Amino acid sequence: MVDRMGSTIRVGLLALLAPLAVTTAWAADPPALVASQTDYKIHGGDVLLVGVYDDPKMPPMNITVTPDGKFSFPLVGMIMAGGKTPEQLRVEMETKLRKYVAEPVVTVTVVDVKGNVAYVIGQVSKPGAIAMNPAVNVLQALAIAGGGNPYAKMDSIIVIRNSAGGQRVLNFRYGQVASGKSLEQNVQLESGDVVVVP
Repeated sequence: MVDRMGSTIRVGLLALLAPLAVTTAWAADPPALVASQTDYKIHGGDVLLVGVYDDPKMPPMNITVTPDGKFSFPLVGMIMAGGKTPEQLRVEMETKLRKYVAEPVVTVTVVDVKGNVAYVIGQVSKPGAIAMNPAVNVLQALAIAGGGNPYAKMDSIIVIRNSAGGQRVLNFRYGQVASGKSLEQNVQLESGDVVVVP
């Protein structure tokens, strides 16, 4: 009787533990990892977690993208990351690694967006740098900066933007945008933009 009961308990325990054994097996040997399918464009100064799945010689490591948008990786050498999405970078690295590694599975994850920064200066409560994760428009940047102080000329705000042809100025009239007019002024900020509140 006791043996039969013990046998029943063992069978019950095995039934309960079977899914756990499968889960543990997956944890020890997970399926191929896929990089994030984001539209975020990598910038100089961003920190990436880059590695090759199941290759002990190339474990995931944090890499800071240089100001010119590049970083170095074993076997690949210098690679341009700036302006690419993590997915584009992953595909490019896998292509280059195929010369040295059979069926490489590369993972690329953005860990910190230190390079995607705009600035708000002038008559605001909290002037300084704003990390954009992934994007911020002018109105949002002003909100993050605590809004204008009592001396701010909110209808004379400008955004200074660097472009291939040099710097250009975009006007932003807070009163118009706040009342729902001329919303095209509320542009998405780009890395390096400076919002000036006189």
